[in-house]
Amino acid sequence: MVWMVTQQFAIKGKRRRIWGGAFLCWVLLMLVTPKISHSPNHHHYADMRNFLGVPNTLNVITSFPFLVVGVLGFVLCVQGGFFNISLPGEVWGWALFYAGIAGLAFGSAYYHLKPDDSRVTWDTLPMMIAFSSLFSSFIVERVGERIGLSCLFALLVIAVLSTAYERTCNDIRLYMMFQLIPCIAIPGMTFVFPPKYTHSRYWLWAAGAYLLSKFEAFADMKIYHANQYTISGHSLEHICLVIVPVLLSIMLVHRNRKCQRIGTFKQCS
Repeated sequence: MVWMVTQQFAIKGKRRRIWGGAFLCWVLLMLVTPKISHSPNHHHYADMRNFLGVPNTLNVITSFPFLVVGVLGFVLCVQGGFFNISLPGEVWGWALFYAGIAGLAFGSAYYHLKPDDSRVTWDTLPMMIAFSSLFSSFIVERVGERIGLSCLFALLVIAVLSTAYERTCNDIRLYMMFQLIPCIAIPGMTFVFPPKYTHSRYWLWAAGAYLLSKFEAFADMKIYHANQYTISGHSLEHICLVIVPVLLSIMLVHRNRKCQRIGTFKQCS
């Protein structure tokens, strides 16, 4: 009994150190990094062709797969029975994740019809909501339901505040961190905290697909030149980003609770 209590305190202390270290790293990054303002070139994409009177046609069209995946995922998540979601706290996180993905379709299409600083918020805010919800779902699965739900509401508030800060101060550092931190934290925590479910490798595949999409966005013009001006890196980024919720949906369908054998009995985590 004493050993179990000692172990619980040790685990709680380890979690506090991890979250405290993460917060200090965030504060340090905000202090040492210079302000990053929106560049006028940020809204100039390699492929800005117009087809059938639709400005930036391919960048707009490639936003709509988010709607299909987001709506289907949200319906299946709320309906229950199709996705293997066993904790009530997970339902909130996954439902908001798919809602954010669906909202991204409208926000991205609206922004790409006329890219400028006034419209970019509608592109970034749904993505930040999706990031917040996904990260909290991962924390619910790996760390605990209570702390995961706390992170969900805290991250959603931070997402809104970050968007307001970006609009007010013309500083995109918080938005960039919002994209960067889950990409680092999820693969790192995969090896630190044991999974409650099978098929946890899909988390790593989803992180890999996201990093690939960022590379495509960075090499927008080079990819456009390489494929003889057929499709730009930014349009490919949209397509690659859709793969992330697709992979996670496959994970939710096929995963099962992990069970540990204790003597002649099995105990599910």
